[in-house]
Amino acid sequence: MKFTLSWLKDHLDTTASVDEIAYALTDLGLEVEEVIDPAAKLAAFTLARVTAASQHPDADRLRVCTVQTDEGEKQIVCGAPNAREGITVVLCKPGDYVPGIDVTLSVGKIRGVESHGMMASERELELSDEHNGIIELPSGEVGQKFTDWLAANRPEAVDPVFDIAITPNRPDALGVRGIARDLAARGLGMLKPLEVEPVPGGFPSPVSVNIDPALKETGCPLFAGRVIRGVTNGPSPEWLQKRLRAIGLRPISALVDITNYFTYDLNRPLHVFDMAKVAGDLRIQPAKGGEEFLALDEKTYTMRAGDMVICDDNGVESLAGIMGGEASGADENTVDVFLESAYWTPITIAATGRALKINSDARYRFERGIDPEFTLPGLELATQMVLDLCGGEASEIAMDGAVPDTTRAYRLDPARVISLVGMDIPEATQRETLTALGFTLNGDMATPPSWRPDVLGEADLVEEVARIASLTKLQGTPMARETSGVPGPILTPMQLRERMARRTIASLGYNECVTYSFIDAVSAALFGGGADATKLDNPISSEMTHMRPDLLPGLLQAAARNQARGFSDLALFEVGPAFTGGEPGEQVVQAAGLLIGQAGPRDPWGSRRPVDLYDAKADLEAALSAIGAPARAQINRKLDAWWHPGRAGTLALGPNVLASFGEVHPKALREMGVKGPAVAFTIWLQNVPFPKKKGATRPALNSSDLQAVERDFAFVVDAKVESITAVNAALGADKKLIDSVQVFDQFTGAKAEEQMGAGKKSIALSVRLQPTDKTLTDAEIEAVSAKIIDKVAKATGGSLRS
Repeated sequence: MKFTLSWLKDHLDTTASVDEIAYALTDLGLEVEEVIDPAAKLAAFTLARVTAASQHPDADRLRVCTVQTDEGEKQIVCGAPNAREGITVVLCKPGDYVPGIDVTLSVGKIRGVESHGMMASERELELSDEHNGIIELPSGEVGQKFTDWLAANRPEAVDPVFDIAITPNRPDALGVRGIARDLAARGLGMLKPLEVEPVPGGFPSPVSVNIDPALKETGCPLFAGRVIRGVTNGPSPEWLQKRLRAIGLRPISALVDITNYFTYDLNRPLHVFDMAKVAGDLRIQPAKGGEEFLALDEKTYTMRAGDMVICDDNGVESLAGIMGGEASGADENTVDVFLESAYWTPITIAATGRALKINSDARYRFERGIDPEFTLPGLELATQMVLDLCGGEASEIAMDGAVPDTTRAYRLDPARVISLVGMDIPEATQRETLTALGFTLNGDMATPPSWRPDVLGEADLVEEVARIASLTKLQGTPMARETSGVPGPILTPMQLRERMARRTIASLGYNECVTYSFIDAVSAALFGGGADATKLDNPISSEMTHMRPDLLPGLLQAAARNQARGFSDLALFEVGPAFTGGEPGEQVVQAAGLLIGQAGPRDPWGSRRPVDLYDAKADLEAALSAIGAPARAQINRKLDAWWHPGRAGTLALGPNVLASFGEVHPKALREMGVKGPAVAFTIWLQNVPFPKKKGATRPALNSSDLQAVERDFAFVVDAKVESITAVNAALGADKKLIDSVQVFDQFTGAKAEEQMGAGKKSIALSVRLQPTDKTLTDAEIEAVSAKIIDKVAKATGGSLRS
């Protein structure tokens, strides 16, 4: 929304400066995007008088002028044909920037004669395209600022232009008068009264209007107009053309310019029909569908069934509330016109405009909601301007429908300003503010004006009061604390666990991803989801139809996108919710990591290798350790379908699953478009038991000064026996004395079967014994060794290798 300062002063009696107005507008919620002040670029220039002018000694078209300035007499070389003694000119001194030629002046020599500045033309100062000579002013004193002279003699040349952003809830600010009303309520001046004098009709309107009954409630509650005959549709007056040009509109003709003026001045869109091109009466009706309509933008539109149009006997003449038709538009030959003013419902206008992709000033205003009660007053004011500028005689008003009743009232509770906004504003000030904005007060009930469709409750009254008072006066005060002393922790234990998991995995070299909680149906089914319980009723995309059952699908999709862009080595992770159903409790918090490609960069020593499941396991164990998981847990093969059988495992405490890790199944990678292999891990953070000790201190170091003893055992077992079975059995032989058990060798294959029998292999364990009270004797060591052999043999069905 653009307007000039002089235009604003037509409605607001104010002495406020441009800066004060701009600040107030933004503070009121009408954000100023730009202020174009022509005076700013002309501020340095002053008036001077030529006291002598003589021919340049070395150029026929140059004259050497003696110029009286506020700094004394200066010599200036000038090539303008009108440079002569006695004229008052605009002086640009050395050091001044001349906008029209994009030059900063300096003292120079022209054909050997020194010149101290220049005398400017209108084009050099960007006042117009005139450049046949320098500016000759009919008045002015030497040393007077040029901007002051323009303000007194050509105010439009230095009239500032404001460009403000209007939010959708403030249609009243789409007219200059609405902006002036807000500024007056703020205290930046007085709102001038708007007097509406009815124009008496000299004859009955030869055109009647009729609204289809189906549209009176939903499309057009009121349609009014009158015939004005004998008009002269020439150019509009200079003041009107300058005003429209200042806001970026092109003057066309007096009639068209008047309608544009009312659109921006009073937020009252109008339309003019050329009566010579209208056949019969005007009807507002829904389109049948398929009608073609040539609009004023010279584009042809095909009507949809139900689009609201204005028709005569020839067919569609105007797209109601959006744009008029080329066939019935006014031109320089127009003599008789029908001036239309109507109220169109916002939803109907918005739906039609969006469907046909037509943007216009009328649509922009009607779809936001203009003042329905100003429909007839606006018609009267526009009629008077047409008569004043174009002449003619007006008929009586032809009208169908009635002004819709928008009356509503809300209770004004002065105390709510404090409770909702935190500002202590006296009740008298609140009532004065609402009255200045056009509200009608009756006791403690406030009735919004018809031009404020956005006020729909008591809270809106509070907002208006606070907005005018200025929210910049709101002072922040700290909230009272519930308890004294050191504040307690804010984050819950689970939130702390999530933070620790996120930090730990990131410190291992992973890049964090934040993916949508929605995935496509195929990916959801691939990872154990896709049921109707997790299907979205209103998905934002066909690729986001289900809640994710696991974090891995999102990470794999991110990996596929990165691989498509040439990134082959990836370490990605995410911490977030996964969903097993659609109910509030059917979700879990997971931490998942994904590794693809090589474990390290290329180097001269050939240490670069592909990632494997042990990389995922190591990172998983580091993350579990950081969040306080027990050091010992069982690993089993109870895997979900998207893990590779034989190359993955599940970490559990009995039936409680803590995490899964290993290679992702090749089928899953193929379906997700990922080039594998890929290893990953998933932690169910809620399943990891919290430490019994709540304090932050670590337990005392439990060390022994006695010599540890290590013994190696090799067992012959079936080839299908897992190493972890033997390790766990050995650990259980003497939990107090045995510190650790590790697998240090495994003998498998054809040679192993040749030596130990078909279907057999050898597992070698290293057992560390750590005494705490005394050094172990040989007998004690042999006794523990026997227990180990017995436990492992029973657990695996194997025997000690001889």
